[in-house]
Amino acid sequence: MKESNTTGSFILVLNSGSSSLKFSLFHQDRLELEWSGSITGIGEKQAKLMIHNAEGEALLSKETSYLNLETAAAELISRLDSPSGKCSIQRIGYRLVQGGPAHRMPEIITDDLINVLETYTYLAPNHLPAEIQLIRVFRKAFKNAIHVACFDTFFHLNMPSVAKFYALPQVYRDQGLMRYGFHGLSYEYILQKLQNENGRIDEKKIIIAHLGSGASMAAVSGGIGQETTMGMSPIGGLVMSTRSGDLDPGVILFLLRKYQMTPVQLDELFSQESGLKAIAGTGNMQQLIENRSWHPPAQEAIEVFCYQAKRQIAALAAGLGGLDMLIFSGGIGENAPLIREQICKDMGFMGISLDPALNLNGDPIISTLDSSVSIQVIKTNEAWMIAKHTGYITNTN
Repeated sequence: MKESNTTGSFILVLNSGSSSLKFSLFHQDRLELEWSGSITGIGEKQAKLMIHNAEGEALLSKETSYLNLETAAAELISRLDSPSGKCSIQRIGYRLVQGGPAHRMPEIITDDLINVLETYTYLAPNHLPAEIQLIRVFRKAFKNAIHVACFDTFFHLNMPSVAKFYALPQVYRDQGLMRYGFHGLSYEYILQKLQNENGRIDEKKIIIAHLGSGASMAAVSGGIGQETTMGMSPIGGLVMSTRSGDLDPGVILFLLRKYQMTPVQLDELFSQESGLKAIAGTGNMQQLIENRSWHPPAQEAIEVFCYQAKRQIAALAAGLGGLDMLIFSGGIGENAPLIREQICKDMGFMGISLDPALNLNGDPIISTLDSSVSIQVIKTNEAWMIAKHTGYITNTN
């Protein structure tokens, strides 16, 4: 690994998935990025470790294999402790998808919190177990650091009751069955950036479309999340890379009765084998775009994705009572002009008018001059948001 300037105190940000680990190192005092990286392909035959400096220049690229998340974490820890990478890590912030009904705000991690998180793994079985494992590994390696949990559900904490609860008996609500919403750290960052650049966003009605392999939208007014497309889990809402999105409950009953599927099988089907992958054989949007001219299922997958997104925008705008701003973010939202164009097509009745040239050029504002809705593309930065929460909470506790 090339030398980097690692003098001073730092905040380490960790974001784990079932087969990946993203990490970033921020200066504690000014929240500036020192370097960031990822380990992908964990548990597969070939994995890749990449580290870049703040300017995006490669500091390290390595292809190897990692049996599991713990061995990948050990690799990162060893590099953080090496002479070339050694730095004073005072705080570590973790992205957690879910903390149950009582744990939404960022908080310092304790043994008690970990025990509580263990009881809620059923709410996010594809995320929480790996996230808890990562916390255990790094708490053991960095005993003197302050460890902070940042929950993706925090942003949606103040959604009104009409949006938050299902029309089910109270007994289930008492057990934590509700619409939590996700991608909250991304939405927080987008709103802060809009506030810094535009000001007075509390007067605006905004829809933020976080479109990536996992995709959701949030409706915001008064600076508060009013509604979102995901519900109790990250499976619902929009059609996604490998996730089904919203389903008629009768679909689940059909699968239970006809195929006697178990909860584990249903979870795998809806989380890993559905969505774009089920339609076209892959959940990679870039690949679908490249293949659409000769592979009809690829074109169908794109149309389904954009159609569902279009429907959700209209529904969210109805809930808001209007729309002033439409923000595209996430890997697809930021990098796929075709998808943005298809979603905004024929939406003039809502005041949404996209400028094709600005859209293709990658301009930050891609609406036409006469569009009553400002259409923007904003690159999200969940890691920075986690670093901010981590620095703030340890300054006030």
